[in-house]
This record gives sequence, C-alpha cells and structure tokens, in this order.
Amino acid sequence: MSDLNIIKLFEAILDKSSIIVGDDLKSRFYHIWKTDIPLESMCLLLPKNTKQVSSILKICNDNQQEVIIHGGLTNLVGSTKSNKNQVVLSLEKMNSIIEIDKNGKTLTCESGAIIEDIINTAKDNNLLLPLNFGARGSAQIGGAVSTNAGGLRVFKYGMTRNLVLGLEVVLPDGTIISSLKKLMKDNSGYDLKQFFIGSEGTLGIVTKVVLRLYQNPKTRYTALAVTNDYQNVLSLLKFMEEKISKNLTAFELLWNDTYKQMVSDKTIYNKYLPDNYKYYVFIEYMGGDFTNDYNTFEKVVIESIDKGIAEDAVVGRDEKEQLNLWGIREDVAVLAEEKKFDQQFDISIPVALIGEVIDKTIEQLENCDGVKTIFPFGHVADGNIHFIIGKDSDDDNLKSKINDIIYTNTEAVEGSISAEHGIGIDKKQYLIKSRSKDEIELMKIIKKSIDPKNILNPGRVF
Repeated sequence: MSDLNIIKLFEAILDKSSIIVGDDLKSRFYHIWKTDIPLESMCLLLPKNTKQVSSILKICNDNQQEVIIHGGLTNLVGSTKSNKNQVVLSLEKMNSIIEIDKNGKTLTCESGAIIEDIINTAKDNNLLLPLNFGARGSAQIGGAVSTNAGGLRVFKYGMTRNLVLGLEVVLPDGTIISSLKKLMKDNSGYDLKQFFIGSEGTLGIVTKVVLRLYQNPKTRYTALAVTNDYQNVLSLLKFMEEKISKNLTAFELLWNDTYKQMVSDKTIYNKYLPDNYKYYVFIEYMGGDFTNDYNTFEKVVIESIDKGIAEDAVVGRDEKEQLNLWGIREDVAVLAEEKKFDQQFDISIPVALIGEVIDKTIEQLENCDGVKTIFPFGHVADGNIHFIIGKDSDDDNLKSKINDIIYTNTEAVEGSISAEHGIGIDKKQYLIKSRSKDEIELMKIIKKSIDPKNILNPGRVF
C-alpha cells in the first residue's frame, strides 16, 4: 500500500493535528536525543488513547507496515531511529495520571506521563516513587518500563520491574491486553507483564501502568566520602549496610577525572572536598525521624573516617546542599559536552571486581589513539558502571576499538554490556557477549510468536 493510502487509513481514526507529515516532521522537536538529526519517517502519529493505539497497530499489522515507538527520546542505544518507510508512534499525548491510591500506595497512569511529574504527584500525597535518574524530567514511564530503567536507588528498591504491579499493553495486531491490578502477589498463571518490561517495545506498546509507591521519607541527607583504595569503597559499603541498612538508599561512585570535571569552572557545583582522591562516594540516607536522623548519619560517617575506611567526608544537610551534591553525580551532560563526539556505556560488573576492571579499561583507553577524555561513574552498590568517552572524531574504526575494549573486559568477568539502557540498534552486534546463542534464539522465538510480521520496533535487540 502506498504512503498516501495508509495515511488515509490513519486519518479515519486520528484528527489531522495528530498526524505529522512532510516538512512538519523537520520543524518540530523530534530528533535523536542530544543531536540535531531530524526525524525521518513516513509520518508521526500522536494517539490520545489506547483505542487509537490499537486501531493504528491493526492497520499497520494488516498492511505489514513497520512502526517505531517514541517515548521521551532519552535512550542512548539508537532505539528511536527510523527511516522514511516507517511510521513513528509517539505516546506524548497519553500523559494522564489516572489515579493515586494513598491507602494501597499505588499510582495508575498513562505511559506518556513524565517520570518527574509522577514523582511530584506521589510526593504531594506523601508517597515516594523511588525511580530516579538524570533524564526523569523528560523520560516517560512507558519508556522506563519498556527498557526496565534503573537509576540511583536500584540498590534499595530495585529496577523499574520491581515497581510495576500492572500493565495495559497493545500487541502488534492491535489486541489490547489489560491487567491493571494493584496486587503484589498474583501467581495465577504466567506473569505476562514481564514479557513487556525490558523488551524495548519489540513485543507490544505499553499504554498504562500501575506503579508501586512507598511511604515518603521525612528526612534525606547525603554524604560525600573519599578514598584512594577501591577495597575501602567496598568496606565503606559494607560498613554503611551494617550501620544504617534500612536507611541506606543510594551508594554512588565517581572516579577522579569525572569528579574534577563536575566541579570545574564549567559547572555550577561547589567542590566540597579536594580533587586529588581516586574515588568519590555519594551516600544517601532517607528516614523518618526529624530529631535524630541527621545526628545518626553524621555519627556513622565520622566513624567511617575514624576507622580509616574513608579518608575524608562531608554531610549535606539542607536542600541546597542536597541539590549541589547530587548535581555533581547526576548532571552528566557536562561530561558528554567536553568533546564534540562521545560514546556512552552502561555496563554491569561484579561489585568486587569493579576497581580492577575499570583500572584496566582506563589504561587501554588511554593507549587508544583518538580517545581524549574518559569519565567513569556509576551505581557501584549494584555493579552498574557508566563510561562517557570523549573524542574529536566520529571515525567508525575508533568507535569499534572503544566498543571492543569496553565489552571484552566486561565479558571477561561475565558482566553485562547493558545494565539499564537496553540494546536497541547500537549494541545488538555485541549481545552475544552477554547472552548465549540459545538465549538469543529463545528471544527470537518469543518475538516471532507475538509479532510474526515483525512490524513493531524491528531491528532492535537482535
């Protein structure tokens, strides 16, 4: 069927303002994230409800029309790239928060809801959505579910998967699977929502989500501690778990070059501690006792210094200090902006081996001609380390060399090439380094059984 004919079918179910074509695709803001590359597509569709999503997919399935799904466009693995023969479906107009259940501690929303809006709605009701990462101001919850996003509090609360109680999903043929239950326990057959969480939009389009919330903490404090020995990083984590386990909600790590960049004159952040230490650890304490929590946390931090685990530390008390400290950890766009071209990585390594693996990787990258800056950081308590590597060119050979260094060292310790960003298009040739051939074949069988015409996010993952 021609482009014009299939667009006419879409016009029967969507108003004209919800179908973007031609030059209007270039004039809007639909670009590959962090680039000026405009959207390339037959058309961009903006459905307003699940029924419209279902009708769109039925048309596409009947006509073997490929569909690429857009959420908040914050992915880093090429998942939202499309071509002129593909339809792009954006969920941005399906952004309602439908219900918040304060007694059951759940929130039901459409998949286009911005994560920060959900966080703030929960907070207004004295509840907490622990999902927290740098792109929360533009990332949509449907994308977070589809990629099983992580973030700063995975150590305490788990990945997005752990926060999802129910889903509504539209399958490639238009079938609506709706199970918006608020149950923590439901062993009545297969847990079908797990097929869609982390499947990167290849099996269905998430349209609604039921999220599990927690009681909002009354207090929040952050410490920044330093050491020159990775074994002390591990000892500090163990010490904090022993002393404040129920209140320890984040344990993050920056390496020296990363810290120096984040507190340089290129940022707005204060340098609380000297920039000559190898490791900078960010520790978050959340509790419910206004009177004693700060003193409790400060005492534990001081004790870690007295025992020689940390060499120095500061504790942020008020909101201004919290924002400054976490800005140093979260505002990683500064790292990517240092050079015109960059490669970003999101790997998992066994926690005990992080120090030696990252040291070895940095040494190899420093000897790689064309690499200019190397910024490692991450969620060390759950083994997830990120790299932002700056270059002066986008040479394909250099890109491959850097990929090989990162992924070979990851594979050597049975790590993962993707801790939380997914595979998308950019990482699929390296999937074999984290998954066996049999696992990949099983993924293909699942994909073929649910999407036999391969219309939904084709070419992603494998």
